[in-house]
Amino acid sequence: MAWFSTFWDVYSNVVLSIGTNALLALSIWLTLACGLLSIANAAFMGIGAYAAALITVNFGWPFPVALAAGMAAPALMAFIIGKPTLRLSGVYLAMATLAFGEVVRIIILNTGSITGGALGLNGIPQLTHWWHVGLALVITLLVLWRLRRSRVGRAFETIKEDETAAGLMGIDVNAHKTLAFVLGAAIAGLAGALNAHLTFFIGPDEYGFSRAVDILTMAILGGIGSLTGPVIGATILTVLPEALRGLQHFRLVINGLILVLIVLFLPRGIWDPTRLREWLGSFRRRA
Repeated sequence: MAWFSTFWDVYSNVVLSIGTNALLALSIWLTLACGLLSIANAAFMGIGAYAAALITVNFGWPFPVALAAGMAAPALMAFIIGKPTLRLSGVYLAMATLAFGEVVRIIILNTGSITGGALGLNGIPQLTHWWHVGLALVITLLVLWRLRRSRVGRAFETIKEDETAAGLMGIDVNAHKTLAFVLGAAIAGLAGALNAHLTFFIGPDEYGFSRAVDILTMAILGGIGSLTGPVIGATILTVLPEALRGLQHFRLVINGLILVLIVLFLPRGIWDPTRLREWLGSFRRRA
C-alpha cells in the first residue's frame, strides 16, 4: 500500500475537492430540477464557510456544530430572500441571485473586524477528513434520490415543465420553489464549511462570479437528467485543471475548448440517461 500512501499525500486535496465540488453541483442541480436558474450557490457556499469557520476559530465549538451552522446560515438567508426573489424566473432570477452574491461579497469585505475583510480569514483548523466529505456526499445523494422519487420530486418536475399547469393541478408552486432554494443553499453551505476546514484560509474572492459560473458549469457539463451527471461534471472540472497543469498558459484554453465541444455535441451533458438507454437498446437489437 505504499503507492496509495504516496498518491494520497500528493493528491488528497484534489480528491477531497472533488467531493466538495460534487456537493456544490448537486446543490444547483436541486434548483435546476425545479426550473430555477439561480446563481446564488457560490454566495451560499461563502456564507456557510464563514459561519462554520468563525464558530471554530472564535469559539472552538465542535466540528459537527460548525457544520450544522454552516448549513443553517445559508438556508435561513435563502428563506429570507426567497419570497421576493423567486417571483422572478429565467434570466431575471439569475441576475437577481447574481446581485445577491455580489452583496454578500461586499458585506464580507466591509466587515473586516469579523471576517478579515479583503485579507480573508486565516488559521482555520484543518478538521475536514476524507470520511467527512464522503459521508456528506453519500447522505446528500441518498436524500436527493429519495426526494426525486417522492411526491415533492414529482412536483419539482411538473413545475419545471410547466409552472402554470402545476398550479392548476393544485401544486403550491411558491412553496416548492422555496423548498428547493433552501435545500440547495443548505447543501452549498455544507460544501463551504467542509472546504473551509480543509484549506486553512478563506477569502471573499473565492465566492464570487467565477465560482458561481463554475458550479453551474459542473451541473450542465455532467447533465441534469440524473444525480450522476453533476458528480461526473464536478469530477471532470476538478481533475482537468490538474491534468493540464503541465501546459501552463495553454491549460485554460484547452479547458475551455473541451467544454465548448461538449456543449456543442452533448447538449444534455455527458451523462444523459435517455441517450444511454437508446444506445443500449440499439446495441441489443444489433446483437
